Amino acid sequence: MRIVIALGGNALLHRGERPDAAVQEANIDRVTTAIAALAHEHEIVITHGNGPQIGLLAVESATDPALSTPYPLDLLGAQTQGMIGSLLARTLHDALPARRIAALVTHTLVRADDPAFDHPTKFVGQVYPYGIAATLARKRGWHIAADTTGWRRVVPSPAPERVLETDTVHELLNSGTLVICAGGGGVPVTADPDTGALTGAEAVIDKDLTAALLAEDLKADFLLILTDVPCVYAGYGTPDQRPVLGATPAELRRGGFPDGSMGPKTEAAARFVERTGGLAAIGSLDAAYEIVHGRSGTLIRPDLTVA
Repeated sequence: MRIVIALGGNALLHRGERPDAAVQEANIDRVTTAIAALAHEHEIVITHGNGPQIGLLAVESATDPALSTPYPLDLLGAQTQGMIGSLLARTLHDALPARRIAALVTHTLVRADDPAFDHPTKFVGQVYPYGIAATLARKRGWHIAADTTGWRRVVPSPAPERVLETDTVHELLNSGTLVICAGGGGVPVTADPDTGALTGAEAVIDKDLTAALLAEDLKADFLLILTDVPCVYAGYGTPDQRPVLGATPAELRRGGFPDGSMGPKTEAAARFVERTGGLAAIGSLDAAYEIVHGRSGTLIRPDLTVA
């Protein structure tokens, strides 16, 4: 079975942790353990988030006195692909010594006229108290929004149109290679309508939506979205909270999940299932193997069989 795995942005850097390299290197072991068990049995493509990492690099770039202007988000996104891809490739190489592993810096085409450029919604970087976030916003020209535990920077998140290296990923898969790609949703680029020349875009693409698009184009059988909760919850954080263990795409969309957390994950799963007739699931990183085998998480499929 061909599985596209979307790792949450907090897989390597959990909320509240110091963004040190040693912390992320330590956290990578959990990721490797979860994925290696699946890689013994299936073709695997790994995508990953980069919200904490790109936010860290953006702050460093904005405060570096040697720079006349900060690095743009597209280049910072490419840096996070290299860093996280290297961590994943090294640890998976040790866990799967007989398997070819390749980490690719990949680019995702977006529309230059996407309205998302005028309405930033994608959280990046760390959580701040409101006063500090507001000060940073004034000083650095940021947009900020309330997250679950504080305030964070938000940036444009245009819709992914196509992963430009999809054919390369397909060839690597056919040769037995485990591929790491489309990190942070891919480096966002626009194409000149006349020449096709690529230009980086000041944005961060949602990695779950890119993963769904990539899974569709690769003709994957399964889209696995891994996060820090066991499954999707209806009424999350309220007295009426309840687990959703199975749903159709239409049922997921009626759930009204928030844009800043579960919303993009449920939408990505719904799109993949609708467009391919395949299966998708959302659940905890540590239960990845159990999710694929139907013993954990939220399963999304075209039609639910009534027992």
